[in-house]
Amino acid sequence: MIRKIFRFLYKSLLWFFAISIGLVVIFKWVPIPVTPLMVIRTVQQIANGEDVVWKHDWEPIENISKNLQLAVICSEDQNFLNHHGFDMEAIEKALEFNKKGKKTRGASTISQQTAKNVFLWPHRSWLRKGLEAYFTFLIEIVWSKERIMEVYLNSIEMGNGIYGAEAAAQHWFNRSASNLRVNQATAIAAILPNPLRYRANPATNYIQGRKNWIARQMGFFGPLNYD
Repeated sequence: MIRKIFRFLYKSLLWFFAISIGLVVIFKWVPIPVTPLMVIRTVQQIANGEDVVWKHDWEPIENISKNLQLAVICSEDQNFLNHHGFDMEAIEKALEFNKKGKKTRGASTISQQTAKNVFLWPHRSWLRKGLEAYFTFLIEIVWSKERIMEVYLNSIEMGNGIYGAEAAAQHWFNRSASNLRVNQATAIAAILPNPLRYRANPATNYIQGRKNWIARQMGFFGPLNYD
């Protein structure tokens, strides 16, 4: 009996590794049509008797404004181009910050957020964090930084039922993602910590303050280069 259990677990692990690695390789080139979060949000809308809102239009990275690409890096992960999936310095700072007060600060990189958005569920647990680290490791090996950014900007939640840069640009500013100006790109980046709570347009005083901070960081960062 014990031998059968171990054999089952062994085969299950082999299948898990084979499927997960296969998906990461496939998604190196193939657009991701749907994510677990999109499905979860849709089920929640149906359960609450709300109208189902699902706007998601995949666009290649060259059709997404460099302003938005740079804005999310400056807002979410300023070491994105330099780390290998995990920002150890940011993790250490977050741990020190969390020891001091009631508020907590995260240290998830864009790579980690991409792994979570594409392959996992949103609710925190030790199991999810472990799988998130695994998928982050995989995509950092298989995908380029530019591909990670492309997937991130096409799958992240940017409003209620709004997923990806193109849908967000159309929803908030009635224009394509390729034509976002700096003030519009910073507005979208500013709401990413909680896109269901905040609005990119019109911006509240809090979001305007975040926009101004992101714009200053963009000025310090310089031209965006993935090479």
